Order: sequence, then C-alpha cells, then structure tokens
Amino acid sequence: MKKILLSLSVVAFLVSCSSSKNASDAVTNTDQAVKYAATITEKDLAKHLFIYASDAFEGRDTGEPGQKKAIAYLKKFYVDQGIASPLGGDDYYQEVPASFLNQGRKRGKALKDSENVVAFIKGSEKPEEILVISAHLDHVGMRDGKIYNGADDDGSGTVAILEIAEAFQKAVKAGIRPKRSILFLHVTGEEKGLLGSKFYVENPIFPIPNTVANLNIDMIGRIDDRHKDNPNYVYLIGSDKLSTELHNLSEEMNTKYTKIALDYKYNDDKDPNRFYYRSDHYNFAKYNIPIIFYFNGTHEDYHQPTDTPDKINYDLLQNRTRLVFYTAWEVANREARVVVDKPVTLPN
Repeated sequence: MKKILLSLSVVAFLVSCSSSKNASDAVTNTDQAVKYAATITEKDLAKHLFIYASDAFEGRDTGEPGQKKAIAYLKKFYVDQGIASPLGGDDYYQEVPASFLNQGRKRGKALKDSENVVAFIKGSEKPEEILVISAHLDHVGMRDGKIYNGADDDGSGTVAILEIAEAFQKAVKAGIRPKRSILFLHVTGEEKGLLGSKFYVENPIFPIPNTVANLNIDMIGRIDDRHKDNPNYVYLIGSDKLSTELHNLSEEMNTKYTKIALDYKYNDDKDPNRFYYRSDHYNFAKYNIPIIFYFNGTHEDYHQPTDTPDKINYDLLQNRTRLVFYTAWEVANREARVVVDKPVTLPN
C-alpha cells in the first residue's frame, strides 16, 4: 500500500510539474508576443512611410521608375534586417512579366515588366507550412502632373508588413523562431486588377496547399466618416468566410491584446462595395486559403493626390499593425493549422 501511495504521489507530482510547465509556457508565449509587438511603433512606421509615400517614388505606378524605387527600398530593408529571400541569395524579386500583366487588358497604356517583393522567415517545427502576410506595393502614379502618393493606399499596409517582419526577426535573433514559415509578400499591380497576387497564386514560390492563411493589409492608416467619433476601429473582411477558427482566433487576439472595435459592415455578402473581391486576399481565397482583409474604409483622399503621409493617424496604424502581428504570431505558432470548415467554389 505504501508503495502504491508513493507511486501515486510521484504521478501527482509529475502531473503538477507538467501542468505548471504548460502554464509557464503559455505565460512565456504571451510575454514573448507582447515583447515583440511593442517593437512596432508609430515612430518607425512614420519613418518608413514618409519615405515610401514621398514624391521621389512618383506614385509607384506599376512598372514605372517610381515603382522600381519602391521595390529597391523594400529589398534594402530586408537585406539590412537579415531577413532572407525565399528565392535564394540576393534575389528578392518575383518577376511579373509584361506579357502576364497585359493579358486581356482592353484600355489604358500597356504595362511594363514589374515585380513582387518577397522575404521569408523559415519555421522551426513546420517549415513546409506557410503563412502569407501581404500588401500591395503599387499605387496609381502621376496624373496631369500631380503625384498620387498613396500613403494610405497602400503605403500603410506596406510599412505595416515591414514592422511586422522586423518584429518576427527580432524574435528569431533572440532564439524564438515561429513554428511555421512566414512569407512577407509585397505584390505589384493591385491597382491594375489584383495582378501581382494573381501571378503569385498561379506561380507560387511555395505550394498553394501548404499555405495555411493569408493576412492581407490594404489601407489601415486613416479614419472614414462612419468612425469619426470612434476612431479606434478597423474593418475586417472575409475572416469567417472560409474558416470559423481563423475568425475566432482573430477575435481572441484582439480581445486579449489590442481591443480595437472590429467592424464587419463590409463583410456582408450583400454589401454593394464588394470589397471582399477588391484586394489581393481574394486571389488566395479562390484556392480556399483562409484570409483576413484589414481595411480602414475609404475617405476623402482615397485615390487622390492628397493621400499623403502627413494625414496618417500613426497611433491607429500602430495598433492595427500590432493586431495583424498578434494574429500572425498565433497562426504561425499554434499546434495545428487553421481549419477550413467552409470551403467554397468562388467565381474567377
């Protein structure tokens, strides 16, 4: 009997230790996420955006000199941070040829060769599973001698990805690598018809079935008229369309960390704006890859030369970027990939 009691005591002790370790791990993981989210700051976001949406980049029109300056800026950032290219070596550009960009194009001038910019952090335990974080690097260029800087559209999403990538890389340097791999994808030609993301999914660097989710950021630096009295918001679109789990995870991360008012107005299938179909996540959703589209809504400077970096709400941009980071951290580190419980066949 004493031996049995002793054995039970040992088992109880081991279970207790295991439970304590799991609880400790949970606390550590939370502390880690908070620690690295804190490296995403208004100051750094503004530093990047005042350059990226400056006149020097000439509105970043697809294939034009300003867009080439933009991709060079993005590449230099990743090189300086020591974040690798999935293409290997010094090649951070996925070439998107003019022949692809001009397929079926019936109006406007012919587009020139362009590039998606790609960077990559390899996962520690499930490196073959890929989380894609995307934003479009282009805007509409110059019209009638005026530069359309595109600070919100989509300079805000572009610099958000830079800060998210830097936060993950700082964790890696401290010995904390995400379980899954993360692809930071800056796509070209969004303003011409979601062309860069279309090229990526049709010519993926990693197999599409291995892509666990796409978090797409397109305009998160401003406030629309609907929220002038409650600016701490962001529209989420598509989070529940393919994966209930991704939607719930997103809600949990916001409740736990950022406490932003999540507005699903544009997630309604009957919404006449049809925003779900109008940004780069849609090309991933076609393949039943769970997506979240982060968006602040349109405003008076949308697609105007007045969309400049001095009008960005950097405190909101910081908090919204941190929400994407926390969501990415959870998707990349949870034990199982998010489940697609509502697969659909979408129109092309």
